[in-house]
Amino acid sequence: MISLEHFTKTLDQVVGLIPTIIDIFQDGIKRLYAEGARNFWIHNTGPLGCIAQVVSLFGRDKSKLDEFGCVSDHNQAAKLFNSQLHGLFIKLPQQYPDSRFTYVDIFSIKSDLILNHSKYGFNHSIMVCCGTGGPPLNYNDQVNCGSTGKSSDGTIITARACNDSSKYVNWDGIHYTEAANRFVALHILSGRYSETALSWNL
Repeated sequence: MISLEHFTKTLDQVVGLIPTIIDIFQDGIKRLYAEGARNFWIHNTGPLGCIAQVVSLFGRDKSKLDEFGCVSDHNQAAKLFNSQLHGLFIKLPQQYPDSRFTYVDIFSIKSDLILNHSKYGFNHSIMVCCGTGGPPLNYNDQVNCGSTGKSSDGTIITARACNDSSKYVNWDGIHYTEAANRFVALHILSGRYSETALSWNL
């Protein structure tokens, strides 16, 4: 998965790193296989550009945002990573013919939730439940959920939870709320977003 440390890089830099990330992922599969693993569940990454932390850092320039308020470059990087990860998934059964691989499209599930949040009973798709600052993000990267710190003007502020987290997709700027995670889990369990790859030898 594209980690938070890559959020400070340009799109071209992140795209250039994707093959290396895929190689590391593939090496992880190899090591797990050597330890006896034969059933692998692989899920792609979600729409990273729709995380409040990313929007806070990279969305000050509104031209960088799409119509839903997400940072376009980060979602593009996520899509490119997912494409290469899926390419690896297709090849794995030939390398490990006695194994079973399942690929889950988390990106589609989370994108549907964010873009159609009101349809699913959520009021806020990007604004966080546990934060500070109010709309549009209620997020301050210097004051994490549950902590107290200083704002840019020196005012003491505390990041507190909202009254009803079930109406929010995002909990703290990075993680999803319990309600949003339940939505994602139910869609995973439906099987509609899963693809299984088997070797012809099985």
